Amino acid sequence: MKTIRCGVIGLGWFGEKHCEVLRDLPWAELRAVCTRRPHRLKEVADRFGAASYTDYREMLADPEIDVVSVVTMWDQHVEPTIAALEAGKHVFLEKPMASTVADCDRILAAARKAPGKFMVGHICRFNPRYAAAKRHIDTHGIGDIVSIYARRNLPAWVTEGVVGKIGPIIGDAVHDTDLMLWYTGANVKTVYAQTHRVRDLKYPDIGWTMYRFDSGAIGVCETVWCLPGKTPFQIDERMQIIGTTGSIQIHDTTPNLMMVGRESVSFPDTTYWPELHGQRVGALREEWSYFLKCVAEGRDPDIVPPEDSRAAVVACLAAEESAAKGQVIELQAMGRERGE
Repeated sequence: MKTIRCGVIGLGWFGEKHCEVLRDLPWAELRAVCTRRPHRLKEVADRFGAASYTDYREMLADPEIDVVSVVTMWDQHVEPTIAALEAGKHVFLEKPMASTVADCDRILAAARKAPGKFMVGHICRFNPRYAAAKRHIDTHGIGDIVSIYARRNLPAWVTEGVVGKIGPIIGDAVHDTDLMLWYTGANVKTVYAQTHRVRDLKYPDIGWTMYRFDSGAIGVCETVWCLPGKTPFQIDERMQIIGTTGSIQIHDTTPNLMMVGRESVSFPDTTYWPELHGQRVGALREEWSYFLKCVAEGRDPDIVPPEDSRAAVVACLAAEESAAKGQVIELQAMGRERGE
């Protein structure tokens, strides 16, 4: 596979993880990075030996860049994504696709007209446990899905700087909403959600969501962003899928690796972006590998169809609306065909 030259727009904590993966993939070259913060730009550009830009439009003008990763905040996705697609770049966009359904539709329209490949980074689809569950479901290993419960809880120290920018339902339950859509092949019919604010921040710390799918299945997402400060791991992530003839249990957190020190215990990540022999590996690397292979082979990345990503945003925004209004929200169309 020939080297594919990449640029990253958005250099927060996760943007830097993207940079590390692209640095370590043998067929990728991290050519450029972009952020509006000069100090952060210099720090990251110097670390990776990449060209630096404060204006993404200038970066997109570089004909040597083949692929762009957009890792800005979710409400700043639409403009750089559309500009990159219109510039003929292949685009990897972090989830959630956008902050409004209208902006999702703008991105989808641009992607359909653009020559480049487009994928939204729903990383859980590249987690071996969730992917194994999908394979088992597709072989009718548990019959028809009737119930899914998902739990994705984070410590307060992880979310302290996040709750001012995004809430837990669209910020994290979007993962499990996407998985439920993927597993059931169904559309969300109704949504009911409740939220609770623990800290005095812009968005609530807790969101519970219940979906009713047009298949009849029920899904529940528990999302708590205020686990006690001394919680020794970054994520408490579980899922239970119940079918008419079987069930699946996914447990993707402690205690698969425990490190005990003089004054602390920690459970480092071993799934999503762990470091192995000096390289960034895990599900983030796997989804990047998949996307770049699609680019190299000229095929659409069908593991994450963009219509599925839009559907997850539709459902999560409806859940936030439900929590705000205290009522059930009925959904008419999600922009995807019912899978069978």
